[in-house]
Amino acid sequence: MLYANIGNFMPKIEENQSPAPEVSFLKNDKSKKVKFEMIRAGSYKDVWDYQTSLHKGLMEVKKGILKPDFSNTLHHLLLCEHAPVYTLGKSGDDSHLLMNDSDREARKVEYFKINRGGDITFHGPGQITGYPILDLECFFTDVHQYVRLLEEVIIRVLAEYDILGKRINGFTGVWVEDEFGQRKICAIGVHLSRWITLHGFALNVSTDLSYFGGIIPCGIQESNKTVTSINNELNKEVNWEDVAEKLKHQFSMVFGFEYI
Repeated sequence: MLYANIGNFMPKIEENQSPAPEVSFLKNDKSKKVKFEMIRAGSYKDVWDYQTSLHKGLMEVKKGILKPDFSNTLHHLLLCEHAPVYTLGKSGDDSHLLMNDSDREARKVEYFKINRGGDITFHGPGQITGYPILDLECFFTDVHQYVRLLEEVIIRVLAEYDILGKRINGFTGVWVEDEFGQRKICAIGVHLSRWITLHGFALNVSTDLSYFGGIIPCGIQESNKTVTSINNELNKEVNWEDVAEKLKHQFSMVFGFEYI
């Protein structure tokens, strides 16, 4: 099991369980200011440049200040839907991109090497890619805890669709598991600089899963581990924006803040 220590509050998280969806991990703190934005049909490069500029803005707040006034810190949460793109993390392996250049061009799939953790993954239509840009010194200073809480947000949203999301020992992200195997429904890859977060998570809603055939997703080559989506698990269409609104709500519940 996992113990997530948050200030003076220590919730106990069972490996495959989650607290009630309306229970906050952190005490709601109105002094934390978070701006929410939804970006659809944006190119990956444009959104990457935008989140980088927001990240640099938070860095500027801290530069040269020994004791920053955190009450003036503006955090951000971006929920995006990208055009098809493969991204390779800084610890990734180029050989995990299986699709050749001509096939990528034919399918209009871009490819970027970026500075997040993890290996290779896909972003595209029908997927919600979330970029929390937070100064964790306003919340807690624990990378492991941060990743676990991102997983918690996803697990709570899936529970609203009667899907049991799980953590799997040794792997980040959120999974669905049954007698047919383990299927990753949400990938997570983050980067932190001076406790300010960049990159985030990718939740498959109605994603065309055939794109994952062009890579070795997250570098995982075990035959019983594949990828899935909410639509695939429910065998019906789910509205992207409805899922995004649930993500927005659960993110504020887990991290204990209100949007401006």
